[in-house]
Amino acid sequence: MPPLTAINSTPLALLHLRCPRCHTGELFTHPALSTSFMDMPDACPVCRQTYEPEPGFYYGAMYISSGFSTGLLLAIGFLLFYLADDPPLWVYIVSVAGAVLAVAPLLFRYSRAVMLYGFGGARFDPRYAAH
Repeated sequence: MPPLTAINSTPLALLHLRCPRCHTGELFTHPALSTSFMDMPDACPVCRQTYEPEPGFYYGAMYISSGFSTGLLLAIGFLLFYLADDPPLWVYIVSVAGAVLAVAPLLFRYSRAVMLYGFGGARFDPRYAAH
């Protein structure tokens, strides 16, 4: 695995699931398609920024995940309505349920990352990326 380098753009660092302070350390320890996709280290392996600012911090990520799921539901609903000529209700239900289950690890990871970036209190500091 090549060494990690800092990403200068905060949106790109979020997209790559990197630490909000150094943009170098990874937020999750295992790949998204493993059974341990939820595991996060306690702190960034590069700059030691804590990934859980307070106990229960990630409960708010459930609301973010719900928003992502709602967006996915609306997108699939509009696509089915306009491209599949308004199929029966069971097609909507199976399509949305299948899509949400298929991307559940990504919904989990990105809702946590958005929560950490938005409310974790850490901001990018290039001095930490140099370590």
